[in-house]
Amino acid sequence: MTVTVGVNARYCVIGNPVAHSKSPTIHAAFALQTGQGIVYERCLAPVDGFAAIVRQLVASGYSGANVTVPFKLEAAALATTLSERARAAGAVNTLSFTPSGIAGDNTDGAGLVGDILHNAGVAIAGRRVLLVGAGGAARGAILPLLQQGPRQLVIANRTAATAENLAASFNSHGVPVEACTFADLDGRFDIVVNATSASLAGDLPPLPPAVFGAGTLALDMMYAADPTPFMRFAAAHGASMRDGLGMLVEQAAEAFFVWRGVRPQTCALLAAMRPPA
Repeated sequence: MTVTVGVNARYCVIGNPVAHSKSPTIHAAFALQTGQGIVYERCLAPVDGFAAIVRQLVASGYSGANVTVPFKLEAAALATTLSERARAAGAVNTLSFTPSGIAGDNTDGAGLVGDILHNAGVAIAGRRVLLVGAGGAARGAILPLLQQGPRQLVIANRTAATAENLAASFNSHGVPVEACTFADLDGRFDIVVNATSASLAGDLPPLPPAVFGAGTLALDMMYAADPTPFMRFAAAHGASMRDGLGMLVEQAAEAFFVWRGVRPQTCALLAAMRPPA
């Protein structure tokens, strides 16, 4: 599928698989809203052919590309320059092809923060935040969360050493970053973000119910037509639940801003993309 809005610049999303990606629809809506002329496509890359695909795109005159699984780490290695948040994440989801090289950025964490602040209407500053998981999705979220000034950020993971190593790499930002196993979690959190892939398999991270309560926002980075097991579990213990669709739209808006210098509005698009209740 190719979405064409004017003919000024060409972009795509690179992944494997990629047919399911909502990015063409999202960026087409942003382009119409802002009057930007772009062509935006899906690009299926062989699992061992990411770099070759990027070189082809550059040679063909593309202006940039979004990157999705499983290529975000390769994109970071391929980029000639990295933004601060891309360096912190160790992964790239937004490439800009410039005369001086390939610039890599990561807008995932900014998308998460934007969804929490603007769409959910929940403040992060001064709050106790739990990040569930210590993989790439969690790493990409940490710096943008810390920049909002939470009172505490706790990273919980099945393997303590993995969480501890991740926490230690972010201990110079003025906010306490702690790590523990799921069994060692203590007390209620204001915001709980599931950054694991458990929901893709219909599974639930082994969280103690006490981390949730009235006033807790429980956000799953995954999105689907129905609430995930994490969302249902959180709601059963008093939390308000939210899926990752808002994060998806917000990270796309941030990427659009990186490329075009214009920040689109997201509320109407997000409302249109949500399935009827």
